Amino acid sequence: MENKLMKQMDESAIEQVLIGGDLSKLTPAQRVQYYKMTCESLGLNPLTKPFDYIMLNNKLTLYAKKDATDQLRSIKDVSIDDIDLQDIGDTFVVKVKGHDKSGRTDVEISVVRKSDMQGNVANAQMKAVTKAKRRLTLSLCGLGWLDETEIETIPDAQTVNVSDDGEIVDLENNNAENKLEEMPENKPTRKLKYFTPEQIQAVIDAFPNEKIEAHHASALLSLSNKLTSETPIDLTVRWALKYRVESKKSGDKRLAADIADSEILAN
Repeated sequence: MENKLMKQMDESAIEQVLIGGDLSKLTPAQRVQYYKMTCESLGLNPLTKPFDYIMLNNKLTLYAKKDATDQLRSIKDVSIDDIDLQDIGDTFVVKVKGHDKSGRTDVEISVVRKSDMQGNVANAQMKAVTKAKRRLTLSLCGLGWLDETEIETIPDAQTVNVSDDGEIVDLENNNAENKLEEMPENKPTRKLKYFTPEQIQAVIDAFPNEKIEAHHASALLSLSNKLTSETPIDLTVRWALKYRVESKKSGDKRLAADIADSEILAN
């Protein structure tokens, strides 16, 4: 299968993927095949969507989701030998030791702010432990991918919505065509603004009946000209709720964002 896929790719695309790690240079069909090949090489079920896409350092690449690390722990028989949780200042630091079925051992750490998870200390502790376990799993499996718990700590990282057909979807419009290769080199691409994990989670919690993921919440908040990472969480949520109401009324996202800015963030 790998040889067949490589024949379908032109030489420049092969070079970008194998050397540069840039999946944006592939066609949608090639991206789908590459995704499936990656899953098959690791023994993962592609139907569970164990990976998602991220734009990092101007390159489109994969990052591991919970489904990936859970499956890998089972496949590779990764066992946790010791967990050391330390309370240091305003952070929780977790050191995890473990081994795989071959007997190989490794150690990984994670650092999580106590203010994460909306200030819920118990949840922040669990997040720190989970993050360390996932980092250990990926390390023991010899994979250099980021885990989804790490993405929120990288300001320049932008999650990218890719359809089941391999099309890169614009975050503001789920029906948009892939704009990456159409964008002139001298014209900067739209970047999401940075918002805190607490703001992102608060927006997700504000719409419990909708499947809103972190990158959707970040894209929504980035429509505002006034919201920043320093905006109080209650105002952030009020803005998001107002935006949603106005967006449904007019169908115009830009107009809805401007109305929410003027009515919720007037001062």
